[in-house]
Amino acid sequence: MISASWQRSLAANVDPDLHTAPTVFAADELPGLRERHPLHQSLPVLRETLLGFAEEAGHIMIVADAQGHILWCEGAHDTRTSAEDVGLAEGTRWSEDAAGTNGMGTALATNSAVTVHSAEHLVRTYHRWTCAASPIRDPDTGTTIGVVDLSGPIQTVHPSMVALVSASARLAESEMLTRMHAQDEELRARNMRHLIALRGEPGALLSPTGRVVAVEPYGLLPARVDVSSDRLRLPDGREALLEPLAQGYLLRVPRQRHVRRSVLSLSFLLQEPKVVLDGREVPISLRHAEILCALALHGRLSADQLALRLYGERGNPTTVRAELHRLRAQLGANVLTTRPYGLTADVEADFLAVRAALKEGDVKLAASRYRGALLPRSEAPFVLAERDELASGVRKAVLSRGDANALWTFTQTDSGEHDWEALEQLVRLLPPNDVRTAIANARMRRLSQED
Repeated sequence: MISASWQRSLAANVDPDLHTAPTVFAADELPGLRERHPLHQSLPVLRETLLGFAEEAGHIMIVADAQGHILWCEGAHDTRTSAEDVGLAEGTRWSEDAAGTNGMGTALATNSAVTVHSAEHLVRTYHRWTCAASPIRDPDTGTTIGVVDLSGPIQTVHPSMVALVSASARLAESEMLTRMHAQDEELRARNMRHLIALRGEPGALLSPTGRVVAVEPYGLLPARVDVSSDRLRLPDGREALLEPLAQGYLLRVPRQRHVRRSVLSLSFLLQEPKVVLDGREVPISLRHAEILCALALHGRLSADQLALRLYGERGNPTTVRAELHRLRAQLGANVLTTRPYGLTADVEADFLAVRAALKEGDVKLAASRYRGALLPRSEAPFVLAERDELASGVRKAVLSRGDANALWTFTQTDSGEHDWEALEQLVRLLPPNDVRTAIANARMRRLSQED
């Protein structure tokens, strides 16, 4: 970690003989910066956790923003005086590109708690110092908003420093989360009337950052939406409007006249897959057929989830995104949506029809719709599993029902034409003078000779 930090610092042209970190803000600018920073309200928690330890151990507690600007520096008086001599003071910048490898800058660069001791600092001026720092993240957005640090002379180093600093950072995050929940409750209390006034029209209350605080109906939105525009597109294709409130936003989905959805027909129980969109046949590759099959079976999926189903553990989401881009160009953005990927057309699929018939116990319909193995040339893991499940389900259904017509239909498929048990039962059920009996007997003789 230290080696990587040195490389980043040297690439930013930090001079190892630098004497002091650069001063960015004057003293009269700091009060306003502190007041506006989100950690301003969490400072009492950090002081209660760290300041007593810092003063007793001869350390200083430092809180900086996400760019490494020191906003607060408190602790042992003598240590603060020494720190100011090397620029470890309020208003200075301690990001790696400004001060080289150091606790605050490296914690921000790696987004993790770190300890930088003595000569691990790139700049020689700081070799007499030790520091432990941990980033602090906004519980609302998840972004890093600052860093808390304990620094002191090298002889005061203690192995528990980084654990203590990390614990204080988590306490600050917990305190911010509690305040966020209180603000959400206040937003709901003050503005729920706006949601009720929609009178059944879909809508939501959003925080200022776009986090969903209340929604009707449930599942309408993801946990967070983009509030950079007053209009946004929902995952199902509908347009929603944003109206600013005193503490956030009201999102509403105006009632729209019915728009005819596209019809996507998937025939995948054939030797070659066939796709028809609104009556027009669409040329389809096997990989694109596999993607459509996965979305039809499992609903909305991310690129990672699709990669796992198509390729297993070796799947690469980047490859899947490229295929989805090409498929979307073929079908249209109104049929295949993104984030996550899903089909908004009305899907008619032969394999889904067989599934539904089996579930309803309609053996004749299941046998008539089952024309063969699902995407027989596919080696995708999820297709292999679904193919076996469909074939096994149809076979079990026709054998257990004892319907001659359903059995005959099954034995005409690639899954049933070599099934001795199915052929044997078919011969028992059919009349001796039925031509199908002769065909089934002839096939059984061939199977016996092959054995």
